Amino acid sequence: MTRIGFAYNQKPEPESADAAAELSRADEEPPSSGASNGSATATLRAPAPAPDDEYAEWDSAETIDAVARALARHGEVIRLEARDDFPERLRAEQPDIVFNIAEGLRGPNREAHVPAICEFYGIPYSGSDPFTLALCLDKARTKEILRANGVPTADWALARDASDVERIVARGWGYLLFAKPVHEGSSKGITERNLAKGEEALRAIVLDLLERYDQPVLVETFLPGPEFTCGVLGNGASARVLPIVGMNFDSLPAGALPIYGFEAKWLWDRPENPLEIFSCPARIPETLRAEIEDVVLRAYAVLGCRDWSRIDVRLDAAGRANIVEVNPLPGILPDPADNSCLPKAARAAGLDYDALIGAALAAAAARQGVVLGSVA
Repeated sequence: MTRIGFAYNQKPEPESADAAAELSRADEEPPSSGASNGSATATLRAPAPAPDDEYAEWDSAETIDAVARALARHGEVIRLEARDDFPERLRAEQPDIVFNIAEGLRGPNREAHVPAICEFYGIPYSGSDPFTLALCLDKARTKEILRANGVPTADWALARDASDVERIVARGWGYLLFAKPVHEGSSKGITERNLAKGEEALRAIVLDLLERYDQPVLVETFLPGPEFTCGVLGNGASARVLPIVGMNFDSLPAGALPIYGFEAKWLWDRPENPLEIFSCPARIPETLRAEIEDVVLRAYAVLGCRDWSRIDVRLDAAGRANIVEVNPLPGILPDPADNSCLPKAARAAGLDYDALIGAALAAAAARQGVVLGSVA
């Protein structure tokens, strides 16, 4: 029987039922805030204090159990929580393949830690390699690679420290601009106040983010068109884009900016009153669908993504598709009631949750010559 190591990070036990609900909902990394039409002028209520986001990218016990059940259809599952003793446990178990969803905790290369350890021990694993995982967690480096390979993405600048702020302000771009931490996911540091409508606002936002997140800040020009997120499965010529998920920003409260960030995710999209913010398949013309798929697959290839990913796209003023961000470790909440985009796209393609996990595992096994067990 195939021995499948399962690498993951599990959220710590919450101190209350309310905290448990918040932590469970935080598994998903949402589409990035990539644009605004700048028309929202109403004053919205200030964001409530954010839940502790140190573990926001880690998975809940519910998600981990669901993935383990799906993997068990293909072999014996060996749970390998990515704690400090992960290298020793991996070396002792020597699984035939590792299915990796571990996000890591420390440092800008945290998502690369588990794959790098697997490579050190010569153990096959699922998903992208350490270089791609580290690259895609750096939003600025990702954009550099995309731009160098002719894949469209919005103009940007990077503030590494306070001395860069004046240089960026003086660049002379037309506002609106959006600033965000360069190494974060799961809506960390993404709120409506990050929108800069002038020089003074940009200074304040960038300096605040530099202090709060202790990392460089990416400043991007806005893309005024609709936003989409795209799941990709497979490798090489067989890689395919799942049905495209469209963002329905009209479902946000009146006056809200068309951004799926902290407010939309944590304040307005609640289990007791969910937002109808996603449509899948997106209701778009066939020509646009084909363009988005082409741009997405080009980004997937040039960044070296493998097996699966979720890629965010926004249209510019001319209606052209631009890459906003690439997530090679996509969120995979199992409950269809949750707004988890990759499982949503998979269901639209006729793949239930177990089939989605199985497809990613099969893609990884096929490219490494690992034979899986039969589906039970």
